[in-house]
Amino acid sequence: MEESDKVLKMNKSYTILISLIVALGGFLLGFDSAVISGAVKGITIYFEMTEWMLGFSVGCVVFGAMAGNLMAGPLSDKFGRKNVLIFVAALFTISASWSAMATGYTEFIIARIIGGIGIGGAILIAPIYIAEIAPPKLRGSLVSFNQLNIVIGISVAYFSNYFLVDMGENSWRYMLGVEAIPAAIYFLALFTVPKSPRWLITKLNQVEPARKILAKIGGEEYADVTIAEIQRGVAMLEEKGKLSDLFTYRNRTIMIIAIGIAFFQQITGINAVFYYAPTIFEQAGGSTDSSFLQAIVVGLTNLVFTLVAIWLIDRLGRKPLLLIGTTFMTIALLMAAFAFNNASYDFNEKTLAKVGNTEIRTALTDLNGKSFDGQAALFEEVEPMMNKDLFLKFKRNEITNFIQVNATLVLIAILLYVAAFAISLGPVMWTLISEIFPTKVKGIAISVVGFFNSLVSFSVTQVFPWELSNLGPTATFAIYALLSFCAIFFVYKFVIETKGKTLEEVQEVLIRK
Repeated sequence: MEESDKVLKMNKSYTILISLIVALGGFLLGFDSAVISGAVKGITIYFEMTEWMLGFSVGCVVFGAMAGNLMAGPLSDKFGRKNVLIFVAALFTISASWSAMATGYTEFIIARIIGGIGIGGAILIAPIYIAEIAPPKLRGSLVSFNQLNIVIGISVAYFSNYFLVDMGENSWRYMLGVEAIPAAIYFLALFTVPKSPRWLITKLNQVEPARKILAKIGGEEYADVTIAEIQRGVAMLEEKGKLSDLFTYRNRTIMIIAIGIAFFQQITGINAVFYYAPTIFEQAGGSTDSSFLQAIVVGLTNLVFTLVAIWLIDRLGRKPLLLIGTTFMTIALLMAAFAFNNASYDFNEKTLAKVGNTEIRTALTDLNGKSFDGQAALFEEVEPMMNKDLFLKFKRNEITNFIQVNATLVLIAILLYVAAFAISLGPVMWTLISEIFPTKVKGIAISVVGFFNSLVSFSVTQVFPWELSNLGPTATFAIYALLSFCAIFFVYKFVIETKGKTLEEVQEVLIRK
């Protein structure tokens, strides 16, 4: 559909307003994902967590997101994108309030999982809704609003944590509970947006209500042309979409792109960085206050480069951004691995005096004057000196007192990595996923891909604390670098360019291919 001359006539402000309201779900998603980073130490102490309990308490949000992924697509096909988003907003409100008031570990996990279900719905349905109302020339930028709001939510969470960290031993409750305010605002604002015109035509065959919405977006002529495109797309898929349709030969290319991008977006470690940012900087020898400040810088970097991505995605295109981003992600992760690989661990009176646990400090006295070139050699020496419980506490809380590392290089590497992700896999993945699936199978397809994406994310966040403690940061970042390198080749070989095409044109290209 040619519309280069029509875009200027469209009511851009109306379309942008709708997209911004719907994308507030992304803000809650980002806030909910990152806010736990500041609460890690508080919940570990309050609920007396082991490493695996901590990993699950952080990662269970993603576990809940998998359930949300599976439910959101089919429910949005049956009840509409708007109604599912309203339900999602209610879940965010309940989760924030309950997790802040939890008094038991199981109760806390349940509250977090409820929020995860909300995340699973928001991350899938908001991009679908925006893609279905946005004109092709604006679609990339408008769908990226969701990713923009995710990173704004992450940044606000880091700021919020920084200002609330001094609220005492229960500061983690304030950190988690404040999310209920924007969640309630989102719930009320969603009642003002219209239903998806593509959903109205495809699922309910309600052409006239859809025409009114489309006319408000771009005028009568735009509405007529768009309705014709939608009906042509429906004609290409005569039967109702089923799960088995996703794995037919005609949809093979679509599924390869979708599953591959969903895999590489998470397996390269982005959520490990966001969830554990202060922990990573403490591993580099920073104090608690400085690590929280550095986490804020990470959030702001993510925000700035997501804005860059929104500006470029409809100009430069999806595939070039992915290639550029994954290349620099690989470089950044190698830099982080290099920095930690060259770290040393020095034991002297000054560093030993920093150890807060008296038993651990006493056990380490014999190491005074020694230095270790790597974490493996250090653990081999220290483990026989103390029981299992003390050794775990040493690895989790005290090892950062002895590390000597190029902290500036670590910070630069993390910022470069986040910036590269923010212009590529972050926003572009969700834009692509919202574009490549035919409307009749889009809901169930997005659920399947989103579930897989969340499964990978859960695996990464669950294993990350164990990786840091047992493999060390060098090996951890080296593994992520290798996976990011693989992502470059996947994008080059399989991903197609969707810039400037209508959803129906993308559908034709991929099914024909």
